[in-house]
Amino acid sequence: MTALLEAYLSTRTQTEHICSTHNIEDFGLQAAIFVSPTKWHLAHTTWFFERMILQEYVDNYTPFDTQFNFLFNSYYNTIGERVPRDQRGMISRPTVEEVYAYRKHVDAEMAILLQFKISPEIKDLVVLGLNHEQQHQELILTDIKYNLFQNPTYPGLFKQNNKEENLNSTWITIEEGIYEIGHQDPSSFCFDNELGVHKVFLHEFNIASNLITNKEFLEFVESDGYQKHSYWLDEGWTWVQQNKMEFPLYWKKIDAKWHSFNLTGLKRLNLNEPVSHISFYEAQAYANFVGMRLPTEFEWEIASEQIHWGQRWEWTNSAYLPYPNFEISEGAVGEYNGKFMINQMVLRGASGATSEGHSRHTYRNFFHPEAQWQFTGIRLVK
Repeated sequence: MTALLEAYLSTRTQTEHICSTHNIEDFGLQAAIFVSPTKWHLAHTTWFFERMILQEYVDNYTPFDTQFNFLFNSYYNTIGERVPRDQRGMISRPTVEEVYAYRKHVDAEMAILLQFKISPEIKDLVVLGLNHEQQHQELILTDIKYNLFQNPTYPGLFKQNNKEENLNSTWITIEEGIYEIGHQDPSSFCFDNELGVHKVFLHEFNIASNLITNKEFLEFVESDGYQKHSYWLDEGWTWVQQNKMEFPLYWKKIDAKWHSFNLTGLKRLNLNEPVSHISFYEAQAYANFVGMRLPTEFEWEIASEQIHWGQRWEWTNSAYLPYPNFEISEGAVGEYNGKFMINQMVLRGASGATSEGHSRHTYRNFFHPEAQWQFTGIRLVK
């Protein structure tokens, strides 16, 4: 078995392992436009390998189902029409059983292909597909969490969570200087938005070694932070008012005690855990509340070897923009990152839901500033 085939099978198995805790009724839930049903994730990640590799590079390959290209394309305009994102939960057919049969079919065809020597182009697509699937492994967890939260009984997916309590935070000083930014190891994978190594000048700054905890953010909540416009950016304040925000997503106050919903259900709020599911607007407002700021993505990258990271995706104060000499690839894969470089903010690090081996200090995640359903948190700079 080749190393690439082993990695392929391992990644695909991990996706199904994550889904093994679902009940059959869970697979089709879609509570909002920004989340997708688990069944759709299972099919879409399979569609990537079938459409991008098997149909393009295997002679006489017959698609598992000709309708799946329309049903499970995500945002690739180059490939054709697709189901609107807010209607993915309406795809009751194919069934979950049929989607698993689809995965089995594609995996068998991919196993045949990967047994033999393949071109560098195919290898690059396979590696991209595996990293794409790892992204969806985390999305399966973030999406099902949001979906289950809409159930008034607040059911959990797992029996217990990993504890993510923070150590006491200290301040780390990064000296003024000119630093290189970007992915520099040609032997390891990165997304195209990490390429374009370039120099930046940074003034001296102090960055927190750990993330803000629930206890610290609770001080903001109980100080009426959501009611004081002076802490908020104008768009953030509009967002607070329109959505009647008073506390973070998944928090609930029951009998005068704060609780939070996690993948084990509704539990008492653990004050020592890093605060999670925070929008950029909330992160920025909290930073103003304590008289500090969020790091830029360049400050974060340079400090990453000296800070504790990996518990939450960390909002930075950097807009999602291309690095110098960034080029969008030809074809469908060119739609992976470049076309989203507008009106979004960069997050760095990883979270407790990020797949093993899918994090690195140059990784540039990105979301709109109002996004809360990801495992996002706050690190401060002063």
